[in-house]
Amino acid sequence: MLRLLASTCARGLGGGWGSRRLVPGGRARPVAGLCDPSRRLSRQASDAPRNQPPSSEFVARSVGICSMMRLPVQASPEGLDAAFVGVPLDIGTSNRPGTRFGPRRIREESVLLRTANPSTGAVPFQFLRVADLGDVNVNLYNLQDSCRLIRAAYQKIAAAGCVPLTLGGDHTITYPILQAIAEKHGPVGLVHVDAHMDTADKALGEKLYHGTPFRRCVDEGLLDCKRVVQIGIRGSSTTLDTYRYSRSQGFRVVLAEDCWLKSLVPLMGEVRQQMGGRPIYISFDIDGLDPAYAPGTGTPEIAGLTPSQALEIIRGCQGLNVVGCDLVEVSPPYDPSGNTALVAANLLFEMLCVLPKVTVV
Repeated sequence: MLRLLASTCARGLGGGWGSRRLVPGGRARPVAGLCDPSRRLSRQASDAPRNQPPSSEFVARSVGICSMMRLPVQASPEGLDAAFVGVPLDIGTSNRPGTRFGPRRIREESVLLRTANPSTGAVPFQFLRVADLGDVNVNLYNLQDSCRLIRAAYQKIAAAGCVPLTLGGDHTITYPILQAIAEKHGPVGLVHVDAHMDTADKALGEKLYHGTPFRRCVDEGLLDCKRVVQIGIRGSSTTLDTYRYSRSQGFRVVLAEDCWLKSLVPLMGEVRQQMGGRPIYISFDIDGLDPAYAPGTGTPEIAGLTPSQALEIIRGCQGLNVVGCDLVEVSPPYDPSGNTALVAANLLFEMLCVLPKVTVV
């Protein structure tokens, strides 16, 4: 049966049965995830065939290993231009847990995605070699150790010249990811979509949780603060000057009410000018969207952005030097319908479509 599926994929797409490899004797061997360092890809992207998600014309959507867009799963980022990576961590969460299940559910819903983006003209798999690197093996009993493990995993990804597209996980994960990204690229600009600024200093005496990642990034010089924009900020607060820290660092803070009932295309034109040609990172907290569209999250806030505005923000990053992206805070237990994860999967695909090597046709 595996031989038949492999040949079907090859005829339809020019690719193979992505999540398994045939070894001598015809036996199928599963390909490990990111936490298995034993495998290395020898061929570089320039002389290797590009992966393609299998088309539902040839392979039923219910068939195959559950990877992002049913792409091949491999252990090493070597030879890849971009990769989807799961970080199933939720012990930095301050309210409703469950984001440890986010990567798995996002992958499950991504089966509906296809290879081309007719709205933008992007066909990313024609220009990029992409795979799913599996999940970082986090320590759910120790947040500091989890951050260490995340940083080490992303150091390898960055060193390989691979752009990571991360499936979270709570927003704590962006801090160790940016440690690794800045190690390679220097301080980066940031397009941050969120209901919250995540620049608190501490809570319950702890300086590391999902409300502090960008404060810690500023402390360590990981951000080019004059090229940081935070979009969709809203909700109640403990003080009236809740935006003071971000603005004092030079961040541009765009409140949700400044986005209501309008297109964000003009805003993103200004953001592109602000970011210039230097490296930027996109961090998208799903609670940036109104909970009517994305209820499956830990800290929902009413009166948020719409999915169409989310597309305008991400598509507005076309032409920028994007060196990494994440989509965080999807908590499937709070949305049994899967709609939140479906939105997340689509936004991650849109992020793939704006990576620098993708030429719009």
